[in-house]
This record gives sequence, structure tokens and C-alpha cells, in this order.
Amino acid sequence: MQGVIDTVPHTRLMCQEETMPDYVIRLYKDSDYEAVRDMFSRGINEHTKAAFFHTLSLPHVWALLLAVFLVLLQTTGSYLLPTMAVSLGVAGQWLMNRHVYVTYVSHSLATDMTNIRKYYLQRDGYCFWVAELAGEVVGMVAAIPPDSPTGENQVELKRLSVPAKHRGKGIAKALCSTVIDYARRRGGSAVLLSTSLSQNDASKLYLKLGFRRTTTGYAPFIFAKFIDFRILFYQYDIPVQR
Repeated sequence: MQGVIDTVPHTRLMCQEETMPDYVIRLYKDSDYEAVRDMFSRGINEHTKAAFFHTLSLPHVWALLLAVFLVLLQTTGSYLLPTMAVSLGVAGQWLMNRHVYVTYVSHSLATDMTNIRKYYLQRDGYCFWVAELAGEVVGMVAAIPPDSPTGENQVELKRLSVPAKHRGKGIAKALCSTVIDYARRRGGSAVLLSTSLSQNDASKLYLKLGFRRTTTGYAPFIFAKFIDFRILFYQYDIPVQR
């Protein structure tokens, strides 16, 4: 760990480790590379199912599928073609949702997740932690300066992920608290983050921790509005210390 601090002098008092019950929140090490990238990929892609079922629940999607079925039934007089067309339509909904997550993962793995140490531990205002339990990496989170700075000293929470088998142990909460504490030590005014609409558990956690939803927008994809793929933005205001 001393090697990390010597390499990153600007984080000497800011990027710290924290001990939690049964697990430790510590700085990322190069030996975590494969585990972290795999955890990130699996954690993101698992939301495809929830997003898909959300899309199928939309009235306009049901109306479109029903319209296609009835038109083809009337024109062909057979149930086979309409059924096949609706099945293809449902498959299309799955592929659209999957495309969003797969594209996001591919982009992330090719950018900031390519060289995690260089991107997060050798730049001022950036940091990356993992949760370790019995020698296994069981969680991750990062902190970066916001993409669109408002002039305030804010921190953005990124890359939060905990494998399904380790959820319910307070690890995600501890990782979020680590970022909040990091921002507080830096004199930050707020912690910002974004998540997709389908990540219900994450949204519940953020609200429970004191985050508030600030705005909502559609993902930057042509078909985002059709499948109702929304991004939710949250903010945690750090109390002014007097």
C-alpha cells in the first residue's frame, strides 16, 4: 500500500482504506484487475433482464405488438405468421435492451477500465476502492470529478458493483459511504451519481443513504425513448462543517 501512496502523493490524505465488519474497503491493486473487470461486466449486463421486462410492460409496446398480430392475422388468415412476427418483435426488444448494456460495458472496458491504476490512482480527484472478504474481491467503487463541473467542489460516484452472492451484507452501503467520506475530506459540497431505471435496488439504496433524485433523462440511443431506457441522476449534499 505504501507503494500506492508514494506513486500518488496528491491522495496521501484523501484516498484511504477503511475497515468494516467481516470485510475491508481498500485501494485498488493491480492484482485486482481481472476480478474487477469481470465483476463490472457481469454487474452491468445482469440488468438486461429487468430492463427487458420493463419494456414489455409499456402500453405502446403492447399496442404495437397487438396491431402487428391483428393485421397479419387479417391479411393471412393464419395464426402462424402473426405469432412468429410477435415473437420476433419480443426478441427485438430483448436485443435493444441488451445492446445498451453491452455497448456501455465495451466502451468502459476500452476506456477508464483499461488501465485502472493510471486512470483512477494517478490523477487528482480520482480514486478506486475494492471490498475484500476472505481474500476475495467482493465489491468495487470509484470516484471522479463530475463530467460537467458546476464550479462547485463535487465528486461523482462511479463503477459501484457487488456480486449477487455477496449482496445484503452492507458492502454496497459501505462503498458508497467511502466515496462520501472521500468527498467530505476533500471539502466537497456533494456526491453525484447516475443509474438506469431498471436498477431498482441501487435506487433504493441511494435514497436510503440520503441521496435525492435531481433529474431524469434518456440514454443517448436512438431507440431509448421507445424502450423507455431512462437514466436517473442523484445527489448527496454534504453538510457544511462549522
